[in-house]
Amino acid sequence: MFQNNSLLIQLKNKLHKKKPRVEGIVKSTSKGFGFLEVDSKKTYFIPSKNMKKVIHGDKIIALIEKENDKEIVYPEKLIEPFLKRFIGSIYKKNNCIYIQSNYPYVRNTTFYRYKTSVQRSWKNGDWVIAELKKHSLRDNNYFSIKIIKFISEKNNPLLPWYVILTRHNLEKKSPIVNFLSLTSHIIENNNRIDLTYLDFITIDSYNTKDIDDALFVEKTENDKFILTVAIADPTEYILEDTEIDNIAKKRMFTNYLPGLNISMLPKELSENICSLQPFLKRPVLACRIIIDNSGHIIMKKTEFFLAWIKSKSKLSYEKVSDWLEKKGNWRPDNEKIEQQILLLKKIYIIRNFWRKKNALVFKDRLEYRFNISKEWEILNISIEKRRIAHKIIEESMITANICAANFLDKKLGFGLYNTHSGFNIFNAKNVIEFLKQYNIFYKVEEIMTLSGFCKLRRSLDELCNEYVNYRIYRFQSFGEISIFSKPHFSLGLTSYATWTSPIRKYSDMINHRLIKSVINKKNNIMPPDNILLSHIIDRKRKTRMAVREIEEWLYIKFFYKQNLHNTYYQADIIDILKGGIRARLLKNGAFIFIPASYIHNVRNELVFYPELGVIYIKNKIHYKVSDNIIVHSLIINNDTRTIIASLVN
Repeated sequence: MFQNNSLLIQLKNKLHKKKPRVEGIVKSTSKGFGFLEVDSKKTYFIPSKNMKKVIHGDKIIALIEKENDKEIVYPEKLIEPFLKRFIGSIYKKNNCIYIQSNYPYVRNTTFYRYKTSVQRSWKNGDWVIAELKKHSLRDNNYFSIKIIKFISEKNNPLLPWYVILTRHNLEKKSPIVNFLSLTSHIIENNNRIDLTYLDFITIDSYNTKDIDDALFVEKTENDKFILTVAIADPTEYILEDTEIDNIAKKRMFTNYLPGLNISMLPKELSENICSLQPFLKRPVLACRIIIDNSGHIIMKKTEFFLAWIKSKSKLSYEKVSDWLEKKGNWRPDNEKIEQQILLLKKIYIIRNFWRKKNALVFKDRLEYRFNISKEWEILNISIEKRRIAHKIIEESMITANICAANFLDKKLGFGLYNTHSGFNIFNAKNVIEFLKQYNIFYKVEEIMTLSGFCKLRRSLDELCNEYVNYRIYRFQSFGEISIFSKPHFSLGLTSYATWTSPIRKYSDMINHRLIKSVINKKNNIMPPDNILLSHIIDRKRKTRMAVREIEEWLYIKFFYKQNLHNTYYQADIIDILKGGIRARLLKNGAFIFIPASYIHNVRNELVFYPELGVIYIKNKIHYKVSDNIIVHSLIINNDTRTIIASLVN
């Protein structure tokens, strides 16, 4: 009798409007319930039945009601869905197809209402791209999706690569283009100097095919060195705004992934026509650099020019390092090659000494390589150490890049420069206060200059405290790319512009074109624009994330087949989080997580300070970033692709 009573309906609506509402972000848990995070300090409980209306990450307005003195969230209105386009896998149950998102915190949400134009008989484990079309809180009280694209079958050995690259909208294969009309012959450029008679050599990894740099050294009578750096010149074949150029501009980089390289250019160009293979005549952009016996570059005499070269020997880092370190039986083919290697080593020694004194030198860090079979099985994970030959080539390339930055700045006033600004004013003040406890005293104004920053870094090198280095790195700004010349504080250089990898980096191709424009005396040379800069930054970020996520997936595969019980590992703490320790195993480079419950068994005695990189137990610092620890009992969490470890106290 009261069902359609207008007064009662008005009263209900009035009471409903009076109930408190909040706006926040949904956070799910593995146990089905969740929380509504209003801000960093306030959260509300969402019971399992109410979580069925929302997805982790959704921004919603919710009704708050009290039940048994507990504030309960009732989702009311969707402001913005978290899940839009996503990657997921298919599984079948009772003749129905379900799609499960690959995003860790959304894996508890499955979708069975879907539409698709993809013509395929779906199999268990198929991976797809899907798009959320209807949301339970907004559309008819249910979720539905549209399957956009098929990615891979479950048993595809390249599954980790395909899924992660698709997630970040990165290419899965090297480009294949019909470019014969552009590369069937090379223009006989009269500006090119014939240097094919000189003993240029290349030093790369044993299996490198895209060889982009060759070196030749001669020593003068007054103890100066003349270093000629010859760089492969793909711009001789690739004109601006052609099909190949636009492909390279979109890709921006050759992606070096674990076990798989995806080139920026078609391989016929990068590994054949442009590659500085031995005994083949190749066009190059070259730089002749005069270095005195103290390692100083005589910049006024530096010269950029176009040339032809023939590499006289393709050498590997491993064999050159062995020979210089007097290991093994390998030796260069002849005395001329021997002489080139020895002269390059001398240049490395004096230039490295100069940089230590006048700029900055990076410390060596361990690198890890996944050794993968032809069937895409992980054979092992090896430690890659930078040896003397690596350092020789690196020093030569840094020298060439310093010269390119100076050339572009003087001749054009613009280019693509790698920059780093050190500290901003706020963080500089924090650095000063932090270092006082280690009896290191500087002024804010001092460390915000290039010379002062270098002086500070040298002080820290003398201190030899990795925890202090960690804290200082946290205060530093990020590296940037600039159209105009700016200092690179982390290198300790007034200017730095890379041009030595144009086969692998489009930004280096751009600097090639700018340098060649000056050599060829072109007019109205235009600088790169900010749209290009943004694209470079975006692609670099996506590539870095893809490499990390593929590595995480491969580490899970690697450990999944091993007996992890009673195995102990050394690890370095690399970060302190709100609920645990992030560390890296020294043996194979795997990243692990140690939750609070595996650190100390009394939770209220344990306090984490992520911003300081330390953990207190009973009011004393017990662990900090850079500490070497022992862990065991690795547990694989396939849902989050996390390796959980227990700390050995």
